[in-house]
Amino acid sequence: MTDRHERTLNYLRLGVTDRCNLRCFYCMPEAGIAYSPRENLLTYEEMLRLLTVTANLGVNKIRITGGEPFVRRDMDKFIANLARIDGIDTVNLTTNGTLTADLVSEFKNIGINSVNLSLDSLDRDRFFDITRRDLLPQVMQTLEELLQHDIPVKINAVVMPGRNIDDLVPLAELAKDNPLSVRFIEEMPFNGTGRTYENFAWNHTAIERHLRENLPALTRLPFVKSATAQEYKIDGYRGKVGIIAAYTRSFCGTCNRLRLTPQGVLKTCLYDSGVFNIKDFMRNGATDSELAALLQNAVHGKAKDGHAAEAGRNAAFESMTSIGG
Repeated sequence: MTDRHERTLNYLRLGVTDRCNLRCFYCMPEAGIAYSPRENLLTYEEMLRLLTVTANLGVNKIRITGGEPFVRRDMDKFIANLARIDGIDTVNLTTNGTLTADLVSEFKNIGINSVNLSLDSLDRDRFFDITRRDLLPQVMQTLEELLQHDIPVKINAVVMPGRNIDDLVPLAELAKDNPLSVRFIEEMPFNGTGRTYENFAWNHTAIERHLRENLPALTRLPFVKSATAQEYKIDGYRGKVGIIAAYTRSFCGTCNRLRLTPQGVLKTCLYDSGVFNIKDFMRNGATDSELAALLQNAVHGKAKDGHAAEAGRNAAFESMTSIGG
């Protein structure tokens, strides 16, 4: 599938649930959000059908996101079935790590190639302040299991002034002795409250400056086409660090992604309001060929970048857990 800007889209981020056992303040209000009734969510059978259609259109990389994927029952069985679809080469997982320590040993067997672990603080009090749950030990156990089982892991840390700036360097230092990547992400306005950032100080340049002031010399690596993170190596470190300009959106030009929300809304950009709900077409009897045509037409209309997509967005109170990670 190729869009009007001559970008080939081969990567689908699949939100499997809008439910989460954490209440991270940058994602949702303390009381949570109004979760979708279960009948409004895509079933596993519907997801597998759609993934087969997209695989036939050239989508060979899938990322499982949420909410927290493993709050949904039988997620391991679903992922195993997904990984067996012809044409899908890579299945990656984004998780908060609170429910997965005992499951990591089976990740390779069910087809998971790599894991993005959400971890915004190494300090237990600050972790609680951010997530409103005292579950840091469980996350660290998942990280240890991932490393022990040689599963490629990236740590995702949202940068939040007044919350976790003191954690940036300690988090980066996890890459000193471990073969992992620590990525620092600009905070995004998908918090379920409509709160925006009029004075956005901690952008990607501020994050880089902070790291350079506090770590051995950073060497900027060549930017990889279709990547979201600008990566850096540090002398003597086994791993790497990266910065994702998720709010300023400096990486949009080579985007190769589609998103499917847990409710079945197709998004060709994180910042758009959704193109249509493909679940409705499926439940109204659309054939696989009709679904493929719908997807191809949607991809062709993909916005040039996140700023253009946001211009038509009318969902200011969206929560990231509803969008899909």
